[in-house]
Amino acid sequence: MHHLLPIVYAAIAAIGNAMFALGQKKSVGCENGLLFVGLSALLAALLAFLCAPLMGAFDLGQAVKGHGQSIMLSGCGLFLTYLGFNILYARYGASQYVLYAVLSIITTTIVVGVLFLKEPINIYHKLAIIVSLAAVILFSIGQAKI
Repeated sequence: MHHLLPIVYAAIAAIGNAMFALGQKKSVGCENGLLFVGLSALLAALLAFLCAPLMGAFDLGQAVKGHGQSIMLSGCGLFLTYLGFNILYARYGASQYVLYAVLSIITTTIVVGVLFLKEPINIYHKLAIIVSLAAVILFSIGQAKI
């Protein structure tokens, strides 16, 4: 049963991502995309702070002291994610998600996981990466035919 937990956690993230994508697309009429992004980020931060005590020790000072650089890196990455989503969905629509998803597979799995963190991958992971690249090619061909 423990082998299914990653799928459950990924499903939670996927549902949240779908909600985020829908909100981003519905924000098209917002005069300022970054204002929308900032407000949604504030709500996300508030919810994270409310749920944080459920995940373990809640020591804000120690978290900043011990992980300040990682917090800065993650915060900047989250900003770029929000910014990219807002522009992508507002200008091109949620159907373009496949491009983000595959580029995320490459940047996260290969660059972060394999190159930076030295995580192992096997033939199945490599095949999944190849198939995901094929998805981008097929998607691009499909978009060209619309």
